[in-house]
Amino acid sequence: MSKDVRQFIVQADDDGIRLDRWFKRHLPDANFNLVSRWARTGQLRVDGARATPGDRVAAGQTIRVPPADAPKPGVSKPKIVRRKLSEDELDFAESMVIYKDEQAFVLNKPPGLATQGGTKTTEHVDGLLGALQYENEGRPKLVHRLDKDTSGALLIARTSRAAAYFSKHFSGRSAKKLYWALVVGVPDIEDGMIDLPIAKQPGTGGEKMHVDTKEGQPARTRYRMIEQAGNRCAWVELQPLTGRTHQLRVHMAAIGHPIVGDGKYGLQDAFLTGGISRKMHLHARRIRIDHPDGDGEKIDVTADLPEHFAESMKTLGFDVALGDASDALDDRPPLSREQKKSIAKAHAKSVRKERRGERRGRGERTGPRDAKKK
Repeated sequence: MSKDVRQFIVQADDDGIRLDRWFKRHLPDANFNLVSRWARTGQLRVDGARATPGDRVAAGQTIRVPPADAPKPGVSKPKIVRRKLSEDELDFAESMVIYKDEQAFVLNKPPGLATQGGTKTTEHVDGLLGALQYENEGRPKLVHRLDKDTSGALLIARTSRAAAYFSKHFSGRSAKKLYWALVVGVPDIEDGMIDLPIAKQPGTGGEKMHVDTKEGQPARTRYRMIEQAGNRCAWVELQPLTGRTHQLRVHMAAIGHPIVGDGKYGLQDAFLTGGISRKMHLHARRIRIDHPDGDGEKIDVTADLPEHFAESMKTLGFDVALGDASDALDDRPPLSREQKKSIAKAHAKSVRKERRGERRGRGERTGPRDAKKK
């Protein structure tokens, strides 16, 4: 066994990625549990400072790794063997693609599908990316995540260069993400900022987060109410300004308005009656990020709502057009109350017109019967 501590310089292709992802790429024999143990005992360091698996690394930094068993002469590292995808899985992966170019995909991830695998999680986006390799030699790469029960826009890099570029923008917060959510009750402030630090909740094994003003990491969320259904429910636009685990869910629950269907943080208060789905109503509606090819071009993609969310919007009388008319990623200012009313009236007028057309159509079909009666 080698007694030498190993040191690695972070390369440009790995700029901005999480430390655990760095190990997965370059030292796959060091599994997550081993890396976590090194971190807990202070043996894992980046530029001399103690590090955790969730920390992000930058090009040029030095990663200090404890000694490990030296590889046996003539024995190469085993290659990761991925199972062959079925025709249904190939079709499903294709169906999620809502944007594609030479550097990236954007998927519309459905609720209930995990982004990455883990304990007892065998079905996930990462496992389907082989279906989207097409003519490229390398496999597409995840650059950020969505919770299993959160739907919507998920950016996928098609090359290592694009992955490094996107990771840097996500870690630098220049990538913009906009979420839609239905929340229980109506916030007192229509357009506000939630600035509450977040940490892992003790006793949950890191599976649950909570607001912790002493030990938590800074977390900021901008929210804006779009519409409300009486005092029962509000449709809000959420923009995370930091990237903490479960940030939007923790923040909305912390101000007394849990996301509809989020029993983990809202408990029983997170569910509405009247035929509203018990699934979580949190959707990554839009993502905007600079394109790796430069020249000021941007990837700017909007993801349609999943079926249960769209049905709840319809049941509660919310009009999707209001959310898209002006959002936080646009340069235009948010709509005023009068502008919202004008859009709502125009929408109601068009609906009434459609219904009159339907009634006329039914009348035309019954005309011959009336003639016979005469």
